[in-house]
Amino acid sequence: MKKTVVEATILKNEQIAPDIFDMILHTKDLSKNAKAGQFVKLYPDNNKNLLPRPISICGIDREKETIRLVYQKIGEGTCLFSTMKQGDKIRVLGNCGNGYNIFEDNKTHIFVGGGIGIPPLLEVCKQVKGEKIVILGFRTGQFLNKDFEKLGAKVYIATDDGSVGFKGNVIELMKKENIIGDYIYACGPKPMLQALTEYAKEKNIYTQVSMEERMACGIGACVGCVVKILENGSPVYKKVCKDGPVFNSLEVVYE
Repeated sequence: MKKTVVEATILKNEQIAPDIFDMILHTKDLSKNAKAGQFVKLYPDNNKNLLPRPISICGIDREKETIRLVYQKIGEGTCLFSTMKQGDKIRVLGNCGNGYNIFEDNKTHIFVGGGIGIPPLLEVCKQVKGEKIVILGFRTGQFLNKDFEKLGAKVYIATDDGSVGFKGNVIELMKKENIIGDYIYACGPKPMLQALTEYAKEKNIYTQVSMEERMACGIGACVGCVVKILENGSPVYKKVCKDGPVFNSLEVVYE
């Protein structure tokens, strides 16, 4: 589908955790064709921030014609988004990238998310059938865990400071609980994805990872978000915004 810039209406934009905001946009054009694992780019309409900011799609409701975005307030652009109110209009470029290959057979699906990499996993979890196991990693605190539980998932939480759940990282928690299944869907910081790839190889679990890279254009023109991917056994550079953000974990070259 050709990516276009549309004007969406904000139906909700509220804080759900420290510096974490939950936004729902009414946009018939984007909700109709959105796929789990894709992202959109929001335009901050001011004179300072010209480039749109990439935000993963957290939820899709085709009947209500909405998409849900859960984002972190971290820079000038996202700080501006956090001040917007219900009824405000915002320009959105979408839908961008390639999403997850969703397996709908009645098997065990594992979701592993770290920090702001957690939101894109929620829509995947909603769409799969079978047993759902979710492992969420945070520095401290938690968010979206209740949303996963509402989808029938068994949720494990790991925090660096031990404030919630297991004290440690998601891989340590998975090893402690001996969590295994048929498929893994993951998104988070690169060190987490690298360690998860090794864990999945040992357990022989097919794994897809969504890469988090800084982006400028979001349409593959600026080549600012490349990662090294194995193609027919040889490393090549792929654009996260266009070829990804989701890749087979065994094809990613971690450096």
